[in-house]
Amino acid sequence: MRRGITATALVAALALAATACGSDDESGGTSSGELSGTVTWWDTSSVGSEDKVFKKLAEGFEKQHPKVDVKYVNVPFGEAQNKFKNAAQAGDGAPDVIRSEVAWTPDFASLSYLAPLDGTPALKNQDDFLKQAVASTKYEGKTYAVPQVIDSMGIFYNQKLLKEAGVEAPANLDDLKTAAKKIKEKTGKTGLYLRGDDPYYFLSFLYGEGGDLVDAGTKTVTVDKPEGVKAFKAVKDLVDDGTAKTDASDGWENMMQSFKNGDVAMMINGPWAVADTLTGKEFTDKDNLGIAPVPAGSAAQGAPQGGHNLAVYAGSKNLDASYAFVEYMTSVDSQATAAGELNLLPTRTSAYAKKEAVNSEIVGFFKPVVETAVERPWIPEGGSLFEPLRVEYTKVLTGQTTPEKAAKSTGDSYRKLLEGWK
Repeated sequence: MRRGITATALVAALALAATACGSDDESGGTSSGELSGTVTWWDTSSVGSEDKVFKKLAEGFEKQHPKVDVKYVNVPFGEAQNKFKNAAQAGDGAPDVIRSEVAWTPDFASLSYLAPLDGTPALKNQDDFLKQAVASTKYEGKTYAVPQVIDSMGIFYNQKLLKEAGVEAPANLDDLKTAAKKIKEKTGKTGLYLRGDDPYYFLSFLYGEGGDLVDAGTKTVTVDKPEGVKAFKAVKDLVDDGTAKTDASDGWENMMQSFKNGDVAMMINGPWAVADTLTGKEFTDKDNLGIAPVPAGSAAQGAPQGGHNLAVYAGSKNLDASYAFVEYMTSVDSQATAAGELNLLPTRTSAYAKKEAVNSEIVGFFKPVVETAVERPWIPEGGSLFEPLRVEYTKVLTGQTTPEKAAKSTGDSYRKLLEGWK
């Protein structure tokens, strides 16, 4: 029987996670003198839920270092990458610390916009970090960021609607189609909301068909291979047969409101969406939210690896305080707080033994999912691979192009971007 978050699955997941390794107390780098000055931090977390917690954590750093003023700025996630690049290139307006999506880190590092962190207080107890999380922080043998949270994706479902339709969380795409049909018949609701304006939500389908964006080892573009075409066909079929509804813009808001209001029974999302989801009228009873692994494609179950790192701007005029701030925000205690209040997955092994993480059913579910998630290519151009994919993904879902043309167009764009790749 397929399970989402159940007592049995939770016990098994937590057994994997609860490897106590002690705590890493925040040091602040005071050995070189008392810290002072301003640290400007660009936080890219969700407004209304995550931002409140991270801002409060930052205030805790100020209490430990009274002469440091943390200037908190919430920058919309969709704008932050280019905004940081423009400011760093101009040498004016860049923050001391940025919360970087994992794919941005090698990109920023390749442009010399980030300070190397090896040997600094920012990397205190670095052996405690999950190896999957560390992978995205490296560029040409140096470390340019510290992993703050790690994530993956699952299928969120409305337990009441699935029960009313007499179905369980779908194990694969065929199950998803069958379940959606019964949900429509029994409840009048659409089975799935498929976000159509963000290609990260396409990756589970691409990996599920055995495909990938590129093969960094052989410098080969792979998105336009048969597996990529099958993935585009898979998402198109979900929309064409009524299994899913989608959008061409405002995808996050449309998806979240549809799911929170009970207009759709399921959505594919990650731990970052839990806090927002639980504000919906359908989930005033938190037990009504179920989460299961993403439905498998014809080849595999392909959840992508994601997350965020904290990086220090190379041109910062307050490096000592910035290093200490990054260490504090990625410490065991800070990560435990984020796990307890936001159900976000820590990047430190020790944090999983903290009561906040142990008591989070969501963290317990996603920990083994992250351990088997598909790593994205950690290349400088990794973040730039998403825009060509976004354009074609949206066009496929809205009937403006075919899967074959979308795959070819994406592949052609990648070869122009990745000069010299096959």
